[in-house]
Amino acid sequence: MGFYDNLFSAFVTLLVTIDPPGLAPLFLALTTGMDRQERGQVAMRSSIIAFGVLTLFAVAGAQILGVFGITIGAFRVAGGLLLFWIAFEMIFERRQERHEKSAKVAITRDHIRNIAAFPLAIPLIAGPGAISATILLGGSFYDTASRLVLILIILACIVLSYLVFLLAERVDGFLGETGRSILTRLLGVILAALAVQFVADGVKALVAG
Repeated sequence: MGFYDNLFSAFVTLLVTIDPPGLAPLFLALTTGMDRQERGQVAMRSSIIAFGVLTLFAVAGAQILGVFGITIGAFRVAGGLLLFWIAFEMIFERRQERHEKSAKVAITRDHIRNIAAFPLAIPLIAGPGAISATILLGGSFYDTASRLVLILIILACIVLSYLVFLLAERVDGFLGETGRSILTRLLGVILAALAVQFVADGVKALVAG
């Protein structure tokens, strides 16, 4: 796989696992009663926190795995299976239901305070799937320059999420329930194919090792 193919694959994988269009209605639910300025502040803070978390795993993900004695090949297989499960949930709309439950818990317990950190930044934006994908992709971006490119890809995905949050009302109204359902399923199929590729690469690395 060439460098540009890696770039495209990394961007698509992270974008699909973060799933900005799927987060738009949840963002609206979490920020009920807030004005546009308050929503903007929540969107900005949650985006910054999520970017920091994903950047940490992009830079030091392999070292964190090393502490536990886990090889990149083994993590590729495990991460690929996790991503496949997320894709399965997206295709059958189970992921959206779980996220909605997280949103409801935050509203009742915190009364919309500190929602930027939880559950928006973690686990809705930088969830287990996005973190796993970031560590897996880090294995394809070895040197400092390419690792910087990966961080820029993460930044691009986070910025897109931030823009979707700002336009959440319009996006949700434009897509409608049917549009959201179709888009989520389509992204799920793409993620499933990428997950299978992760597993295949992981098995290959384990056999070679």
